[in-house]
Amino acid sequence: MTMAAAMQSRTAEAPARSKANRIAHVDILGDLGEAEAVWRAFEEPGHLFTPYQRFDLLGPWQRQVGGCEGARPFIVIARDADRQPLLLLPLSLRQSHGVRTACFMGGKHTTFNMGLWNAEFAGEASTADLDALLAPLPKHVDVLALTQQPLRWNDQHNPFAALPRQSAINGCPLLTMEPGGPPASRISNSFRRRLKSKEKKLQTLAGYRYHLATTDADVTRLLDWFFRVKPARMAEQKLPNVFAEPGVEQFVRSACLAPRGEGRVIDIHALECDEEVIAIFAGVADGQRFSMMFNTYTTSEHARYSPGLILMRYIIDRYGERGYRSLDLGIGSDEYKRMFCKDDEDIFDSFVPLTSRGKLAAMAMSSLSHGKRLVKQNQVLFDLARRLRQAFG
Repeated sequence: MTMAAAMQSRTAEAPARSKANRIAHVDILGDLGEAEAVWRAFEEPGHLFTPYQRFDLLGPWQRQVGGCEGARPFIVIARDADRQPLLLLPLSLRQSHGVRTACFMGGKHTTFNMGLWNAEFAGEASTADLDALLAPLPKHVDVLALTQQPLRWNDQHNPFAALPRQSAINGCPLLTMEPGGPPASRISNSFRRRLKSKEKKLQTLAGYRYHLATTDADVTRLLDWFFRVKPARMAEQKLPNVFAEPGVEQFVRSACLAPRGEGRVIDIHALECDEEVIAIFAGVADGQRFSMMFNTYTTSEHARYSPGLILMRYIIDRYGERGYRSLDLGIGSDEYKRMFCKDDEDIFDSFVPLTSRGKLAAMAMSSLSHGKRLVKQNQVLFDLARRLRQAFG
C-alpha cells in the first residue's frame, strides 16, 4: 500500500479529553477530492482563514506545482466528539534526506499561511487542543515547517501563535484603512497630486482606463501579456523567474479564472489603453483585506510615468470605498511598498519537531531562517548576499 493510500481517511482518536480539549478525532487525508466538501464548508461565514487558503487557489497549486516538486497532500481535519469539523490544515508532505516535512500548501505563492478554523473554536482553542491535534502526526511527519503565519487575521488571534515561534524572514508592509475615512487618510493629498501629475501624460492615450478583469477573455488576455513581460522584468533585476518553474503558469491561470462571488479567486486589476496593457496588479480579497500576489508594468516608454504607483492608487481607493480595513503589497520592504504602507503585519514561522529525527531538522530550519532574517535586516550583509547571488547565480 502506498503512503498516500494509507493516509487517506485514517482517523486517530485524540488522547483522553479534558474540559479544555474539544478535539476528539483527527482525520488525515492524502487526497484533495476527499477533503473538498469539508474544505469548501470552511470557506463559509463563521470561519477564520486567509484568502490564500481557498480550495480553488491551493487545489491548483498542489496539482500543478506541488506535485511537480514531489509534495503530496497532507490534509489534517480536527473534529469534535460529534464529528463536527473544527479545523482544517492544508499541508503538503515532502521527504528529503530521510526527513518527512509538512509545510503549508502554496509554496512561494502565498503571502500568508493559516489553518481554516471554526471561528468560535479558534477563539477558545487551548494548548490541550493543540496537543490533541499534533498527537497522531508523528506516524507520518518528522517536522512541521509552518512559515509566514499572521499573528492575527481580521482582528482574531491565530491559535498557532501558541506553538514555538520566531519572527518570519521577511516583513510584510501593511496599509491600515479606516472604513468610511476620507481619501487623504489612505494616501496623502501631496502624494495624490504627484500621481495625478504623472497620470496626465497617460490620460492622453486613446482608451486609457483602470478596470478589474471580469470576463474570462479579459483574464486570459491580461495573463498572456503578463507571462510575456514578467520574464524580461525579472531578468532586468537579475532575479530568478519563479513564474517559469514547472506548473506555475497553469496554477496562476487556473486560480485567476476560478469564479468567486462577483470576482475571481485571484483578481486582476489593470491599467491599459487601446494600444497596450500598461500595468497589472493581481491579488486576493476577502471583504476586509486585499493582498497583492504579483504585478508588472509595460516595457514601453509609458513606464516612465510610474503606472504601477498610479494603478496602486486606484486599487487602494477601490477597496477603501468598499469598507476594507487593510491592504498589503506582499512580503518584502520594496521602496514602492513603503510609499503606501506605513505599518507592518506581524508574521511568524513555527518549526515544530514531532520525532527525534525532526528535532535536528527543526533546529536546522530555525537557525537557517534566523540567519536569513539577520541578513535581510543588515543592509551591508544583504547587499553582499545579493552580489554573490548575481555573481554565482
